[in-house]
Amino acid sequence: MAAAVLPASRVPDSKDAPSLRWGIMGPGWIAERFTESVQAHSRQVIAAVGSRSLSRSKEFAEKFGVPAAYGSYEELASAPDVDIVYVTTPHNFHHSAALLALEAGKHVLVEKPIGLNAEQARDIAARARSAGVFATEAMWTFFLPKFDIIRQILEAGTLGTVTTVVAEYGEHFNRTHRIFDPALAGGPLLDLGTYPLALIIELLGAPERMHVLGQPHESGVHAQLSAIMGFAGGSQAVMNTQLHNFTPTAATIVGSQATLTIDGPFTMPGGFDVRFPDGTQLRHNEPTGGHFEGLHYEAAAVARCIAAGRTESLERPLDASVRTLEAADEIRRHLGITFPGDDRTKEEL
Repeated sequence: MAAAVLPASRVPDSKDAPSLRWGIMGPGWIAERFTESVQAHSRQVIAAVGSRSLSRSKEFAEKFGVPAAYGSYEELASAPDVDIVYVTTPHNFHHSAALLALEAGKHVLVEKPIGLNAEQARDIAARARSAGVFATEAMWTFFLPKFDIIRQILEAGTLGTVTTVVAEYGEHFNRTHRIFDPALAGGPLLDLGTYPLALIIELLGAPERMHVLGQPHESGVHAQLSAIMGFAGGSQAVMNTQLHNFTPTAATIVGSQATLTIDGPFTMPGGFDVRFPDGTQLRHNEPTGGHFEGLHYEAAAVARCIAAGRTESLERPLDASVRTLEAADEIRRHLGITFPGDDRTKEEL
């Protein structure tokens, strides 16, 4: 029998979360969006910013009213006026930047992907657990209220057995974007593909087998990646990610009793439908939003976790980040993709 109504989100108002003093490590585009979002929608305080360029730090600080600006990552990590470091450096430096903060006793929220590979993710997890401080990956999609509702639907068995997941993410980028730079772990996999891949792994676990196709780009990165994955019990998933142009960025979760389709872009605030074989359809409506409307949820969730004494988030446990990067590593193995830093567990900052 089809469910009569959808559950309500259990995500509290971000303004109700206790305040933390945040240090931004790497004042780039996502750091700006995060700062805009938390300043508008929460009580979190952006207390400091650090960059290898003091002028960039000062520019960011002036733009967003941040009281402290540092000219090195080391200074930010050791700053006494910072409770937690948000790592937003280029991918190659996520691991070493996170270690700087952890070694200074700071909590960390590391922009996705948490590392270049599963080895780096495991290392961050081990060091955070050993130090007894909080660490999690900033996979902001999983902190959105709509994903709390989706989790409740799955936990209630409304979909039945999940048999198939289809998810994709594509964007168009200016040719000067770092995504085309092989030296910065470019290509769509870590920037875009991590979203559909993380969703698939969240729903179905680690794949048992995988078939992968790749399309090279003249820049030396891959322009497009597709993977078909098989899981224990026979479930399957299809993932595509590419940098040719914008796509719907849609996601569909097929179950034996119902199908859940998330409006594109599934990574951001928005609605979804649950459809049953008898024609019944349940709709979750919420305003379509972007980073401004959504990034504050992960910051508030992190603040609540730390206040409660937890060292990782329920929405994005460290083991889930490791599993996602294990799948990404396998995709790269099929295509022979290597990144600078793959053979090192700590890069120079």
